[in-house]
Amino acid sequence: MIRKLRRQFVCATMAIAALTLLIILSSVIHSTGVDLEKQSMSAMRAIASAPHGRDDLKKPKADVRVPYFTVDIGETGDVIGMGGGYFDLTDREDVRQLAEAVQASNKESGILWKYGLRFLKHKPPRGELIVFADITAEVATMWNLLRNCTLVFLGAMAGFLGISIWLSRWFVRPVEEAWERQRQFVADASHELKTPLSVIMANAELMRSEETTPEDRDTCSGNILSTSYQMRSLVENMLDMARMDDAGQKMQFEEVDFSQLVRDAVLSVQLLYEEKTLGLQCDIREGICVQGSEQHLFQIMDVLLDNALKYSSLPGTVSVTLSRSGKHCLLGVFSPGEPIPREERELIFKRFYRGDKARTMNGSYGLGLSIAKAVAEAHKGKIWVESGDGGNTFRVQLPMRHIK
Repeated sequence: MIRKLRRQFVCATMAIAALTLLIILSSVIHSTGVDLEKQSMSAMRAIASAPHGRDDLKKPKADVRVPYFTVDIGETGDVIGMGGGYFDLTDREDVRQLAEAVQASNKESGILWKYGLRFLKHKPPRGELIVFADITAEVATMWNLLRNCTLVFLGAMAGFLGISIWLSRWFVRPVEEAWERQRQFVADASHELKTPLSVIMANAELMRSEETTPEDRDTCSGNILSTSYQMRSLVENMLDMARMDDAGQKMQFEEVDFSQLVRDAVLSVQLLYEEKTLGLQCDIREGICVQGSEQHLFQIMDVLLDNALKYSSLPGTVSVTLSRSGKHCLLGVFSPGEPIPREERELIFKRFYRGDKARTMNGSYGLGLSIAKAVAEAHKGKIWVESGDGGNTFRVQLPMRHIK
């Protein structure tokens, strides 16, 4: 699909470039031809309107730059005189044929392509005067212009082809990246769903077996239920990621009291921390406000506090801090435990990545931090992890609206 899209882009670009060049070059050729014709006709009219007749034809007042000659036609239609010093007019039969060709055209002016001459009829008081001008140089000029325009067209099209191929890579890159993310997302989701589905199927088959005792059926039903909860969590996270990837989705931004939001998020998980005998302490600066989506910002807190709850070493204390850092606010969630290796600190924010393979037992599928990163970037912020001092600190930096 990507190759097809690139080919379509190149074809469309080349078609537009070719049409534009053809219009421009055709206009140049047409305007040049019209100008040459106007100059020639202007010179011929000056010759035809010479005030002293044929005696003054050799020295017309006009600045004549084209080879020309004139033919006088009598009232009876016979050639009675010729003038002009550019042509050999000794063969009166050829001159008569030219005059007859002009009369047969029934036009006041035109071109005799057979002879390479342009003619103009003029009506003096008696008879008729025909001015002939050689168009050989004019035709040669037009052919040279046409050849040069053709070479320019071919060279420009070759250049446009190279540019359009390069642009197609740049233009299609976002689509290619989105396509690759979608393909990887589907592949990872299929892989993650395969294991819980296998567990559910295996337990369901055991429940149908006549040899299974009631106690074993209860165990199987419990396994199916817990696995179903995990699958539901996975599907919900996948839907969240799909919504974040949807370029058409627009978050509803408003002024959010981030200090209060962080405090509410901590209160919502306090009982869970107490059940796990895990300490939880806060240092939240009051009145910090950001412009954003309250629902999605709360989701960041939920992800970070849930990760701290699952992976903190016991006994220990999780600390949440919120402070000001220039024009930004800085959120930190510290959890005690083994430091995350340096090579994994970027990978953990990728979808479905789990440095600890046992995390699936806690219902983790490696999507939470990916969602948190997407939300932070949507708010023109960033998220990263620092390791040291006996644990890991996840930090989120967001643009701050103001401090109350």
